[in-house]
Amino acid sequence: MKISNETKVGALTAIAITLLILGFNFLRGKTLFKTGHFIYAKYANTKGIMVSNPVYINGFQVGAVFEIENIDKNLSTILLTIKLKDYYNIPVNSSAVIKENALGTPSIEIRLGNSPKGMLTGDTIPTASDPGMIGELMNKLGPVSDQLKNTIQTLDVVLKNINTVFDPATKNNLQEVIGNMNKTTASLIGSAASIEKMLHQQSGAIAQSMDNVNSFTKNLSDNNEKVSRTLTNVEKTTDQLAKADITGSVAQMKLALEKLNTVMGKLESQDGSLGKLINDKALYTNLNNTVHSANILLDDLRMHPKRYVQVSVFGKKDKSGPLLAPLTDSLKHN
Repeated sequence: MKISNETKVGALTAIAITLLILGFNFLRGKTLFKTGHFIYAKYANTKGIMVSNPVYINGFQVGAVFEIENIDKNLSTILLTIKLKDYYNIPVNSSAVIKENALGTPSIEIRLGNSPKGMLTGDTIPTASDPGMIGELMNKLGPVSDQLKNTIQTLDVVLKNINTVFDPATKNNLQEVIGNMNKTTASLIGSAASIEKMLHQQSGAIAQSMDNVNSFTKNLSDNNEKVSRTLTNVEKTTDQLAKADITGSVAQMKLALEKLNTVMGKLESQDGSLGKLINDKALYTNLNNTVHSANILLDDLRMHPKRYVQVSVFGKKDKSGPLLAPLTDSLKHN
């Protein structure tokens, strides 16, 4: 059987059109035959969602929008058919939220619930509204704007009260306060200049003090060996003091003081010979008289030796009387 060229061209054209339709639908996420895992979601506003827009769970794309159709003529409810790539364990209390993207196409995010029961193919997933970035911003700015209005009203009342309080006398007082503040600021500037002068690296007092400290530390460093020897000597001395029998020495000193007190007591009393010698005035007078008589006797012996020693070959006997008082030069020597 011979096939004409026209038949071949027509068949190829039909096949090409069919492949084109299948490829277009494949690119849109649709297949010619509705096979696979499908779930449905109902929205009052699809927010620009289109066929083949992605569907995510926890940031992972699990499918795409397969079909969009209206349920009634008033477009109060729009049904979205979601085709999943595979069967996933999606709890029945999960929700499908349309996420708007200001820089791209919107998408659907399935937020998983906690029910142990999973959804089956053909089930309808609950939907929830998502305010989006701008909506969230407006929701946050709403209370702030209300608070700002209340703050502005309160500030207006405060300013009115200030205008009523600030009479001319109060304004003059404020001017004086500001003038005093200017004087204080000038004083602070002068103090800052003085402090800066003190902190000067070359001529400042602090710099000179640091130089003195450096010199002192340098001297310590130079005499480190001497300081070490001195500390060693001090340590040896403290060791010797620690080893010395200080308690015994104190006890002996105490005993010596007790004996000395005993001796002093005996000296003060007239029981002993030394006590009598010190305290007896009659004994002192007798001793003084004895010394006086001894002086007279010695002077008489010195002035008249022949009276006591009879050694005379040619001389004559000394017939002068005895001395009755010591001579003046003897008193001077005594």
